[in-house]
Amino acid sequence: MTVSTPSSDPPVRYVVLVPVKPPAVGKSRLHAVGAADRRALAEAFALDTVAACVAAATVAEVLVVTDDARFSTRLAGLGTAAIPDGVAGDLNGTLRQAAAEAHRRWPALRPVALCADLPALRPADLDAALAAAGPHPAFVPDAAGVGTTLYTATYEEFDPRFGVGSREAHLDAGAREILGAAASVRRDVDDLDDLRDAVALGVGPATAALT
Repeated sequence: MTVSTPSSDPPVRYVVLVPVKPPAVGKSRLHAVGAADRRALAEAFALDTVAACVAAATVAEVLVVTDDARFSTRLAGLGTAAIPDGVAGDLNGTLRQAAAEAHRRWPALRPVALCADLPALRPADLDAALAAAGPHPAFVPDAAGVGTTLYTATYEEFDPRFGVGSREAHLDAGAREILGAAASVRRDVDDLDDLRDAVALGVGPATAALT
């Protein structure tokens, strides 16, 4: 009789990289609301996204990248680390910079790039998506099926392709699409229709206070 032995491999733990535009310039497509409300919503989306990441069981660290020093301090209050954006205007450059810093700080963790506009994100849904990722580059498409909300890979293979048509760009680069990810991981918010869908899913407390 062959007796199997339990795997000695430690469970995979993640550092989530969250790039956050200064709320004053973020969410420009929410043009139907005033500038102050748009800023407040952008802040709320990021706060709820980051709070869900901090609460996820497989997430050991969260690294926020933003040039808004005031908001950086507020996000850090949730239990994150924060660094300034050294390559503003280039999202993928920002993420590669963040991954390099995460590698320096937490070499045993696996990096995950995550959009900051997922106000309905649930920690358990994030854990489930990461469990389905595997060690090689993988991503979650957005609700529209054309963009990307989450990308993960080892530090050595980390090469995100966010931007217009990022789903196809990630596929072309050899990343595997994570199928069946929960709606809360896919529902990013760019306009009021997206926001209504997120509210229907159930948003976090910061966004709920404004909607």
